[in-house]
Amino acid sequence: MRDCTNSPCFFCLTKETHLPTRRAGISKCFNELPYRDDHDHVLVLSALWHIAMAHPNDREYPSLGVFECMGNLIQRGLNDSNWLLRDQNIYIPYYAAHVIGSYTINKPEFAQKAVESGVIPPLMELLRGKMSWVERRVAVRALGHLASYDSTFEALAEYQEEIVKSAMEISCSCLDLVYNNFVASKEEDREKYHRDLLTRGVGGREIEDRKAEEWASQLQCWSLHLVKCFASKGRCLDIICKKNPIFLRDLCGMWGGLSNYTSSGGVGLVKILTHNKFSRKYIAESREIIDTLCNLSRSSDDWQYIGIDCLLLLLKDPQTRYNVIQIAAFCLIDLVEIRTLGDRSNLGEAITHALLLDYNQIKTNFKNHQNLQKILRETWDLKVERKRKEKLLSEEKLEGKRVMVNLIKQAANELFRLGEIEAALRKYKEGLDLCPLRLRKERMVLHSNKAQCHLLLRDPDSAISDSTRALCYSNPTNSHSKSLWRRSQAYEMKGLAKESLMDCIMFVNGGMKMAEDHKRIKIPYHAARMISKQMDGTWLFASARLKKLASVKVEKAEDSSNNSHERHGMLMRTMTV
Repeated sequence: MRDCTNSPCFFCLTKETHLPTRRAGISKCFNELPYRDDHDHVLVLSALWHIAMAHPNDREYPSLGVFECMGNLIQRGLNDSNWLLRDQNIYIPYYAAHVIGSYTINKPEFAQKAVESGVIPPLMELLRGKMSWVERRVAVRALGHLASYDSTFEALAEYQEEIVKSAMEISCSCLDLVYNNFVASKEEDREKYHRDLLTRGVGGREIEDRKAEEWASQLQCWSLHLVKCFASKGRCLDIICKKNPIFLRDLCGMWGGLSNYTSSGGVGLVKILTHNKFSRKYIAESREIIDTLCNLSRSSDDWQYIGIDCLLLLLKDPQTRYNVIQIAAFCLIDLVEIRTLGDRSNLGEAITHALLLDYNQIKTNFKNHQNLQKILRETWDLKVERKRKEKLLSEEKLEGKRVMVNLIKQAANELFRLGEIEAALRKYKEGLDLCPLRLRKERMVLHSNKAQCHLLLRDPDSAISDSTRALCYSNPTNSHSKSLWRRSQAYEMKGLAKESLMDCIMFVNGGMKMAEDHKRIKIPYHAARMISKQMDGTWLFASARLKKLASVKVEKAEDSSNNSHERHGMLMRTMTV
């Protein structure tokens, strides 16, 4: 320690073996750090960042004043621009907010300590955009942790309207912001400290872009989490739903992306809003959200169960049931044969019950809705009448029907081979009408073959319906490779890139698992091509890129128009002279 010229030196103190001396020295260092002008501040903050990331549950630094130190450093950076731009101090607010977020991620007592140390005001300044999107990202993260605990939630209540509005605005605009200000920028126009934070000074433009995409996704998902914290407690629901209908519409496109697959994205917030009676009616009135929930319910997305749960909640509420059933019934009927999905059992029975909850009343009140009547009658015939009739079917008769179904399927396959697609489709349907519900494998194959016929007949909606029914019969659910590939193609025909991509990935994963048994793993070319296409369509910045291209075209058109007017003016002046 004698060789060190800084007093107190954080790095020397961490090596101190005498515990009381170490603790007293570090506490003093935290107290003095925000008010000193040492050129190595950023080194201390970087070290604290590494420590907080590696040991977020360690009590030592939180007990010695690290939160108050970080809050004061952020505040100094915001108030003193000369200090912020000196040495490498520009990095300090980012590191300080990150340290707060890392230490509050798991332990509510640390969050309580952070609030008592006054971290909320400086974090709010970063949330307001006083610096840049990079600092906003870590501020949203830290505030989200504080809002997650009952012990610290009320401390944020003073700012709740501002927090919710800001988080909503960030979630809607951050992808455009990061794309326009960083990803689409020339290399020389990018903030150097942003580039260094993203890649730690290692790697070129490609790595920077990849990391920027990951951070932009996190910024959006963490902003949504912040809104969820308030929505789950019934706070600011009028701001979220009533005063911002555009926000509800935009939620449909906030899915987190493959780079942030652990986040449920916008649909996670939709689930919370659906559980509240006040906000549920606004969800039911949004056609975009109901369509998104229907597509999600008939997909192999990890959050499929959220889509189903939301639709069931909307169907069980008398205030929202009749608006939603006119859309959702056409999707949910394809799912009535699901047995299990994750840890949920008897899901198909729950869906059937929700669809047929007041079957006779709907038959009376919706006489003019013939398609809805047809769907509900089909559900009744399949799940009530047919199930009752087949309950007493003997094993001998069951086996006889199996033989007949296989003969019909073979005849349909021959028609398909000859190119008689419509005739084959009718034959497959004939097989399904005869096939008992207990013969799940046979019914799976017949529905999947029907889906292939619909694809060839350019009917993607029917292909999605039949392939979904086939996947409900598969064991486990969503595991029949041919049906996954067929539904992926059908979603691609409808321009639903995300749903197509999810099914294609599941199709490839299934093929790889089968290939592992034979020590051969090969991704089919057609699947690789589909994934490549849909990855481009679902790219996090795909919408931002289109907006940018559109604005460039408008600017070019305006410039061309202005030049034309200038040339016309010059010609007129020449003629006048």
